[in-house]
Amino acid sequence: MIRSRRRAPAPWHTSLILLVSAGCSSSNASTSTAGVPDAGAPNAPAEAGAAVEDSGALPQKYMPAGYTQVPYLSATPVRKFAKAEQVVDSARDYVAVLDTAVGPIVLDLFEKDAPVTTNSFVFLALNHFHEETLFPRVIEGFMAQGGDPNTVAGKPATWGTGGCGYTFGLELKANLSFDGAGVLGQARAASPDSNGSQFFITLVARKDLDQKYTVWGKVTEGLDLLPKIARGEPPAAPTKITEVRVGVK
Repeated sequence: MIRSRRRAPAPWHTSLILLVSAGCSSSNASTSTAGVPDAGAPNAPAEAGAAVEDSGALPQKYMPAGYTQVPYLSATPVRKFAKAEQVVDSARDYVAVLDTAVGPIVLDLFEKDAPVTTNSFVFLALNHFHEETLFPRVIEGFMAQGGDPNTVAGKPATWGTGGCGYTFGLELKANLSFDGAGVLGQARAASPDSNGSQFFITLVARKDLDQKYTVWGKVTEGLDLLPKIARGEPPAAPTKITEVRVGVK
């Protein structure tokens, strides 16, 4: 399963799905372990929806046509929170651009079908949460899992056990399916309420994950880059996410 490792004693497996820890995940194809987010004193970000003061104009980096980059809420990475502030307007359309070591991957976010999950990801992205994190669990014929802050500076033994400090529940919709490569899902631990910062991108169709994990987006640009993400549990040289930008229209 796709899990993050909540200090679970079982090793990562490769036959099922991904489960994340409370906000993190270390998934595996059959039974994976869940990770627990580090709970600590939350860092209060800027007021929800507010741009960082005196940040100046945003640098001109790639954003799909028609979308405007949403200003960051913090100037540097913040990786622990008590909860996600509401930053997404469900009446608008959101995308995210993951700049990775293998190139930019564009995600269409399902803000209407998975409003809580999408808002959490956007909130974290606007606080630079995912910058310098790795894809520590990438299984051929399954998925690439990311979103663990422990991969920035923690020892590999801790990868898959990190999180954002808060958790939330599943958002399941009958019309959404892991029906191909590039579907964005939320990793979790065994509890359906243990979703947090860890996510995964399918590398092939995995309909066996339907109605077990939240589907909250899909890759619209960069599908050709997925085969370039380093494989392994963990990979010898994991692929890094260098920046995440959020666009809105």
